[in-house]
Amino acid sequence: MEYHFTSPILLYSFVALLSILFLLFLKGNKKSLTKLPPSPPGWPLFGHMFNLGTLPYATMAKMKEKYGPVIWLKIGSINTMAVLSANVAAELYKNHDMSFSDRLIVEILTSHDFHKSSMAFSPYGPYWRMLRRLCNAGLNSKINDGMVHVRRKCVDDMITWIGKEAETAGIEKRGIEIVDFLFLANVNVIGNILFSRDLAEPNSKTGSELFASVTGFFHLCGEPNVSDLFSWLKPFDLQGLKKKMDRDLGKAMEIVARIVKERLEEKHKGGEKQRNDLLDVLLEFKGHGSDEQEKLSEHTILVFLLELFLAAMETTAHTTEWALAELLCDPEKMIAAKNEIRKILGKNRRFDESDIDNLPFLQAIVKETLRLHPPVVLIPKKASKDTVFMGYEIPKSTHVMVNLWAIGRDSEYWSDPLSFKPERRICPGLPIAHRLLPLLLGSLLHEFDWELFDSLPLDMSEKMGLTVRKLKPLRVIPRKRSC
Repeated sequence: MEYHFTSPILLYSFVALLSILFLLFLKGNKKSLTKLPPSPPGWPLFGHMFNLGTLPYATMAKMKEKYGPVIWLKIGSINTMAVLSANVAAELYKNHDMSFSDRLIVEILTSHDFHKSSMAFSPYGPYWRMLRRLCNAGLNSKINDGMVHVRRKCVDDMITWIGKEAETAGIEKRGIEIVDFLFLANVNVIGNILFSRDLAEPNSKTGSELFASVTGFFHLCGEPNVSDLFSWLKPFDLQGLKKKMDRDLGKAMEIVARIVKERLEEKHKGGEKQRNDLLDVLLEFKGHGSDEQEKLSEHTILVFLLELFLAAMETTAHTTEWALAELLCDPEKMIAAKNEIRKILGKNRRFDESDIDNLPFLQAIVKETLRLHPPVVLIPKKASKDTVFMGYEIPKSTHVMVNLWAIGRDSEYWSDPLSFKPERRICPGLPIAHRLLPLLLGSLLHEFDWELFDSLPLDMSEKMGLTVRKLKPLRVIPRKRSC
């Protein structure tokens, strides 16, 4: 991926600084006595930043064949340990979790002070535990079970929107990008959990604004940023990524702030109705946040809500898209999935959440999709202290990457690991995160017959952002199911 600099002067200054640092590197580079994990050859000063390519998680997985399940990388000025096998990951989480409990904060996530109020990037401590407790209170199993009718309505709306597209003239010539409709369904499900309201529909202004800002957020989080690799370059924002994040994250926070403001105005007027959503839970703890230990500032509430919104929405939409793409690549498995659903539901009954437990092949499809296409491929952590791990001496502040993509495709654990085989026995460590994903996929398979807009073989290339998407969105032709 290329880096774009804003002017020749900045570029020349950058080269001059690198030259000075290179001389310092040659002068001060003495052989370390620390026992580090094996490492591939790298470049002076730059380390391995040019070795990883556009899909670094896939490059790391290939390195395992030569260097083993734990490798050491120097990415710019950042010391990085990559974990590439299930056994090593289990050792890290079971026996060394507290030693690697910190998180590396990338520069663009300092936009709008996002990192200061984030649960995902907060250090382990009282503040993190409070946010986690509030999250559990607002998203517990009782509340989740009570949202069945909401999920049903949002999926029904999606089916209706797709059905209207299927009946329009010329659908065979243009098809639809299924992820757009999955996005809308997810936005409304999460909107109801957080705010007790739908947030989007086809061609809506709010939906378009959300889609643009969220897409921008995830894209920017996946862009390699020279400011992260060389911390002294942060003030310059040479690629303009921080400026773009200020725009996209600012727009998303503006939408959430609008909703919070409406709720507060309702409360002040005394006419609000009782809701069981997460916003009400958080507003009970609203305060200044700085001098009240158990209170949350308005900024913290905004970031917390937006963070949950982003995490839940993006992962489900793209995982469902990957699952449908895999089935379209293998018509026999598509037929098997539809036959299983038809056997349980018959021809006329709609797909309900209560049917999921009776559809083992559908559940296996979801789990196999998560194995091959984990939405988050690299789990970041950071060493909070000097640690001996797997016999290696890992210095404090080392950046750690647990590579779920490599673990899911490891031939030591999976036979024919690159093939989509829902019938295989699945590792219990890959659970279904929630019931929405099989509800979405099952409803799509039950209500429509699907055709590829383009002929096989389907392009299954990946594009890395904060989550891994299809490089080319899945374009399909929906047809109302024949009885």
